Amino acid sequence: MMEILSQRYAAKISGIISCYDRIVITGTLPVLSNASHLTSYLYQHNIRIFDYAKFAEPYRETLKANAEELARQSGLTIEFIRKSGVRKEAIIEKVLKTRGTHTGLVQIISVMEGCTTYKPWHDKITHKTFLKYDQGKCLTYYFYFIDEVLGLCYVRVPTWLPFKLQIFFNGHSWLSHEMTKKHIGHQMMDNAFITIDNWSKAQEISDNLAIEKLHKKLNAFAEKYCPVYKEFKQEYHWSIMQCEYSTDIVFRKQEDLKPLYEQLIAKAIYSVKPENIITFFGKKMNGKYEGEIGNNYHVRIEGSRIKHSMGKASIKMYDKFGHILRIETTVNDVTFFKHYREVIHRDGTSTQKEAAMKKNIYSLKPLREIVSASNNRYLEFISAIEDNTIGHKKLEKATEPKKVEDRNYKGLNFFSKADKKIMHTLARGEFNIYGFRAKNIAKHIVGYSSGQLSRLIKRLRVHGLIKKIGNSYKYYLTALGKEIITCSQKVINMVIIPQLSIAK
Repeated sequence: MMEILSQRYAAKISGIISCYDRIVITGTLPVLSNASHLTSYLYQHNIRIFDYAKFAEPYRETLKANAEELARQSGLTIEFIRKSGVRKEAIIEKVLKTRGTHTGLVQIISVMEGCTTYKPWHDKITHKTFLKYDQGKCLTYYFYFIDEVLGLCYVRVPTWLPFKLQIFFNGHSWLSHEMTKKHIGHQMMDNAFITIDNWSKAQEISDNLAIEKLHKKLNAFAEKYCPVYKEFKQEYHWSIMQCEYSTDIVFRKQEDLKPLYEQLIAKAIYSVKPENIITFFGKKMNGKYEGEIGNNYHVRIEGSRIKHSMGKASIKMYDKFGHILRIETTVNDVTFFKHYREVIHRDGTSTQKEAAMKKNIYSLKPLREIVSASNNRYLEFISAIEDNTIGHKKLEKATEPKKVEDRNYKGLNFFSKADKKIMHTLARGEFNIYGFRAKNIAKHIVGYSSGQLSRLIKRLRVHGLIKKIGNSYKYYLTALGKEIITCSQKVINMVIIPQLSIAK
């Protein structure tokens, strides 16, 4: 079994913690967030469709008055941003330096921002009058505050219908509160833990975010910062807009992480291929997939970062404060992932099947398991490319011929075009996760007869690269197989090819 980084460098590591990081939630009101529903609402209340603006305006004034009253109660002045490109986070950081981090309202920022809204429309063909979707700008408030449970948050409130809210908080702040409540000593820097007295207990708490309590919090925020919604006798529906889930490996000393991290970044740039990225997210390679898959290496002032992306999801690796190796999965649309859940059909029946994840906040629980697994797969991958002990000995073992039952099976030749094709095929993302049958790899290795394919499978089994599952015709890569393929690709792509490229 391969030794992962956290085991290999255990003596140099303080602890490991996986936790939700940045979470952005959106709130929508069922009647207001749908043009046809709002049209029906206006008709039911005898409001002319072309009086829509007149109908909406009082609510805007109510929200402005509410913001001004909240500012007065907290002794604040609402800061209006006129110029584009001004970072709200920089404003808040400056305020916090003088204000401190006690609970309460920190600052209210107002800005004219784009918003989805509606406009009256009369169809000359059907002679129907209704609301249709439109894009506009409206006065928007950002209420920044420190909550006793969630830490620094903001609520974004547009002052025009349909009052779609956006709420941000950080899972590390929530975990800090929970650990304090349970008397677990810890120290934070920004959104990361430098020390925790009981890492395993902290992980247990992190794995059990109470969504019901979060739901009540979100409702309370809506009532305080967008009170007009109550007039529509609706409750906000809360959905996941974006979330990040990080795995932090906390090193005791900066000098222990620095050389390791530099090596990992350099190797990941050359070693991570599209099929690997698909594997990280637990996906199958699909020829119909039209999204972008790739790597992005970015050098920042405070360090460096490598980012691998696939559609609406990405996975990053970077160092924080020189002490923490962070692996972080970000998803901007949770329907990117599938899981087994109850699916309700049109006839009212339901079945348990694999389906796209729902966007509602209660998906945070099953989502945690999926993004945690993504981080772990990435950790296993970088552990393999960093591990020098799996180098020449295991390559030599795989390249030596073997004799089984008076039959010779030649070793693998990683410079042979045929064997390289076999290795690349076995490394495909869907095979790595779901296994494969002979007919699956036959699609990618052209020209093999059924007999040749059988001998190839036997050859790979003899060398310990694949194993058969039970009474089936399905095979999986062994731990040795994964290591051999990773190591061979590393040697060819990072040593031989670069050296030949510069050779005179």
